Amino acid sequence: MSSESSEADGIVIRVMNVSDFQNAKQAMGGNVNNDEPLDAFCGGNVKKGNEQEDDEYYISIVEQGTSLVAIDEKNGGRIVGIVLAAAQTPSDLNRYSQSVSALTDFERIETFIAKVENEANLFKRYGVSKLLYSHITNVDATMRGKGLGARLTVALIGVARSKGYPLLVACCTSFYSARQKQALGMECVYKLAYKDYRDENGRVVFNPPEPHTHVRVMAIKL
Repeated sequence: MSSESSEADGIVIRVMNVSDFQNAKQAMGGNVNNDEPLDAFCGGNVKKGNEQEDDEYYISIVEQGTSLVAIDEKNGGRIVGIVLAAAQTPSDLNRYSQSVSALTDFERIETFIAKVENEANLFKRYGVSKLLYSHITNVDATMRGKGLGARLTVALIGVARSKGYPLLVACCTSFYSARQKQALGMECVYKLAYKDYRDENGRVVFNPPEPHTHVRVMAIKL
């Protein structure tokens, strides 16, 4: 994929640069992951207090040249969508535990995602040693329902192919995100109902509102 793709509506999608990050973060309400169902269930912006560390992590993702930004050229170059995506190898998989009751909300989410990634077993399932992992897709509230999220995913597939990744993967905590990716040809290879994820005391850990009832791992061979 070329570094830019544009549509008649004036939306340009291009590879995100490090210099874009802070503007992109502010465009998403100061939180690149806002409105994500688990974050929202926990009260929003669960990473508050670790902002510098989180920004450094996200910037390290952007530095890989596989993240995207959507810009509305007809509206002063306003950022209206982002994708943060990075390489993943088996060594990047984190260990997890069911002992989560004493953890912070951020740690509970991280532990849950680690469990999902391990149980999806993508490297063995597809026989690959690396993949491109789409961590976050976020679209400005005023642009939702207009297909921008799908356009970002299509552009990301192009980036992954151009860089030689054999597989693109997204862990979708949102029903809408998973549905959109399935419509683009991505396969659901793993899902887990939130009601079935319980802590060591048998309590459900996450209970976001419907239709967000499952986490789904979506994948497409490239």
